[in-house]
Amino acid sequence: MNIRSIFLLFALLTLFGVANAQELDAKISINRSQVSNTKGDVFEALEKKMTSFLNNHSWTELKFKNNEKIRCNFNLTVNTYSETDNSFTCTLLLSSFRPVFNSNYQTTAYSIKDPKFNFEFQEHDQLEYRPEQIDNQLVALMAYYAYLIIGFDLDTMTPMGGTEYLQVAEDIVTAGQNLDYPGWKAFDDNKNRFGILNDYLDGSMECYRQLQYDYHRKGLDLMADDPETARQNISESLELLYKARTAKNMTSLPQLFSEYKREELINLYKGKGTQEEKKRVLEILIATDTSKKSEWEKINK
Repeated sequence: MNIRSIFLLFALLTLFGVANAQELDAKISINRSQVSNTKGDVFEALEKKMTSFLNNHSWTELKFKNNEKIRCNFNLTVNTYSETDNSFTCTLLLSSFRPVFNSNYQTTAYSIKDPKFNFEFQEHDQLEYRPEQIDNQLVALMAYYAYLIIGFDLDTMTPMGGTEYLQVAEDIVTAGQNLDYPGWKAFDDNKNRFGILNDYLDGSMECYRQLQYDYHRKGLDLMADDPETARQNISESLELLYKARTAKNMTSLPQLFSEYKREELINLYKGKGTQEEKKRVLEILIATDTSKKSEWEKINK
């Protein structure tokens, strides 16, 4: 069983010295085609330093073996770059993945598009995370997403398991209010960094956090051994998705979940399950994202 699902083993592994502290296996991809007339050295330095910062820092007290690190992709599109003030305006497409027990399948644990991943960076900048003094925008952005990825991942392993690390991300959001960059401000956008985390930690959304555990541990992780029971458990977990949508109707979280799980959900039910089960799942998914109704209806084929 994956070590992240059994917290007690972290302590045992520490005693025997067989685990590493770093939690992330992050891959950075930078698309600079829109600013192709500039020199490439700064972009190469940015990629290397982002990779080192995310992968070589110990974000928690937990212990991960190399093959247990959380795989995640940071795909960065540079929209503008100024050599005058070293400013970048970028769009980030972030995805993190979780292995499914007893299979080679990796499910998307979280995915989001951040259209305001803006910062300043010079080729020789040193990136250092100091939680007591967050005054660098790029450091704040990466630390925020590091803790968000870890917190969401741990929620899929044990109920509310990521709370401690999501609260650290919340502290970074608070510090980000003083950085004078977009994406941190309260209530500007329910999909910005503040909006996502504020909704996720809202008490009324505990059902959504429980969904993360039930869907992955009680559902996907049983699929190899007992697919019928696993799918039934997933169907039950989707009731929590519906509950989350009705508990806080302005939140974007249920729709985000349905977006990055869409193909997986269709494959789980297409040609499988009872008609009654598929009917209810279809009702929930259409209510969650009506714009994808034609996609959801593939479940009935």
